[in-house]
Amino acid sequence: MSGRPLPGRFDDQTVVVTGSTRGIGAGVAERFAAEGASVVVTGRTPADGEATVDEIVEAGGDATFVRADMRDPDDIAALFEAAAERFDGVDVLVNNAGVETNTAADEATMDDWGLVLETDFRAYWLCAKRAVAEMDEGAIVNVSSNHAFLTMPEMFPYNAVKAGINGMTRAMALDFGPAVRVNTVNPGWVAIERTTDEMSRERRRELESIHPVGRLGTPADIAGVVAFLASDDAAFVTGASLLADGGRSAVMQDDTLPDYRARLDES
Repeated sequence: MSGRPLPGRFDDQTVVVTGSTRGIGAGVAERFAAEGASVVVTGRTPADGEATVDEIVEAGGDATFVRADMRDPDDIAALFEAAAERFDGVDVLVNNAGVETNTAADEATMDDWGLVLETDFRAYWLCAKRAVAEMDEGAIVNVSSNHAFLTMPEMFPYNAVKAGINGMTRAMALDFGPAVRVNTVNPGWVAIERTTDEMSRERRRELESIHPVGRLGTPADIAGVVAFLASDDAAFVTGASLLADGGRSAVMQDDTLPDYRARLDES
């Protein structure tokens, strides 16, 4: 079960969450609003963004939607201008927007490269620069992936960029500190529309069996980690990359864990 929000933890703070119209980003936005923050929801699709805002407001939170394409530096600049104008500054940035291509390193095109690098990497830097300019002190959380540590074929350049985000986090922690802390969360398998909608029950059970926690993650799981890293509870944490993968990276052979559990059930 995912942790519960801590009401009031982000009272009087403004949080910008990129890529928050659905999936993990929407879950993060909802978590910060539940903890008292004023949240700026952003993405490329107004209908989805307004739907996320409506859910937050209906739950008693405060949020607004600002359309922005993370590949467009002018959109990024306008996003933070709007956030500062509406809420008088920015306290927390969550860099979450991302895309991936299912290509191998010898197959990827310049278009693939540009799409992923501009959205998943350059935008994180540009958003961080804009956010820091609006902060007296604060926190940045970069959402990466467990692909930064362990990966699979045909995930390039997504996997390379995710490793780069960990390095970017360390650089930002040094350059933006001590006023601004910067950390990364590296999610593993998270059950969202993109990853599980067309997945068979058999495949899902197989994936769950190779996770020590016995299930896939949820957006709420990741939102809890992000909120922790942005909060004063993590006041002595910066430059860190935290795996949130249900223990997946602790498993060396995929068949070992389910076979071991089966033997325990028989005994």
